[in-house]
Amino acid sequence: MIRRPTLAIVAEAAGVSLKTASRVLNGEPNVAAATRERVQDAAASLGFRRNAVAADLARGGFSRLVGFITGDLANEFYSALASGIERELREHGLQLLTASSDEDPERESSLTGELLERRVGALIVTPAGADHSALRGEIAAGLTVVVVDRPAAGMDVDTVVIDNRGGTRSAVEHLLAHGHRRIAFVGDEPHLWTYQERSAEFLAVMAEADVSDAGRWLRSGAHSAAAARDLVAELLAAPEPPTAVLAANNRATVGTLQALHDAPGGDQVAVVGFDDFELADLLDITVVAYDAVEMGRRAAELAVARSADPERPVELVVLPTHVVARGSGERRPR
Repeated sequence: MIRRPTLAIVAEAAGVSLKTASRVLNGEPNVAAATRERVQDAAASLGFRRNAVAADLARGGFSRLVGFITGDLANEFYSALASGIERELREHGLQLLTASSDEDPERESSLTGELLERRVGALIVTPAGADHSALRGEIAAGLTVVVVDRPAAGMDVDTVVIDNRGGTRSAVEHLLAHGHRRIAFVGDEPHLWTYQERSAEFLAVMAEADVSDAGRWLRSGAHSAAAARDLVAELLAAPEPPTAVLAANNRATVGTLQALHDAPGGDQVAVVGFDDFELADLLDITVVAYDAVEMGRRAAELAVARSADPERPVELVVLPTHVVARGSGERRPR
């Protein structure tokens, strides 16, 4: 395995001290032009690459790296989040390191440790675990932590979420207004805060509408399109199938559409999806929409502000949601 040359090797090749080589390669002034050129030529010929993180920390500065632990990078929602974070950080000369927990609390904890070992200056997390109190010590030691999409239990940190309950209420009321009573809710894993918020509001709105048995149409576990498809197929095969489906995440919406495509009369079932997604407008899918890129941008903005002023008050940012009616959510029950 070929090892990258060290600063000591560059100094030896240029015939200068280690300190002089360091000053040249870190762009410090007061080095003779001839000496500077000799060191730069030696570094270029050897293929030396400066360790910017180590250099910043050695000079008493801060790391320009920000870690982002996301739920699942294959999901376009998290890609949009990462895009918003990266764009904002770029404006401040910061760089993003992204890793995916796959909604596994143990993997999230492991990734947190690995990113901290790389001396990230801040950490933005979409929490998968139920308790993040272990990070209190890191925060006390100066680490900036911001959570996005879901709050973190066990610590009081800057948080960016969407109005999950308001979005769910709007979606259910939209379907009720179009004559539906048998409305199914198909959501993600039960341990996720977003699922808990959306499912609880679904049941609350249905109870307000005097639909006392709405729980029989509630399903969880739709973390993939395939899982959602199977859950909706099971609902449609019941003696009294739902006339409408609220798919509580973008993958659940895709799976719902697959199940309806395969079911007799599926094109008559109303659908509202939580999260907009690519081609939803061309497919005439009614959705609960919000700006995921802005969500990421606000999280990065809070991380930058917290790093500059650790004593500033903790902020909770709640972004609005709204129903975009495109046709699928406006079908009336047969």
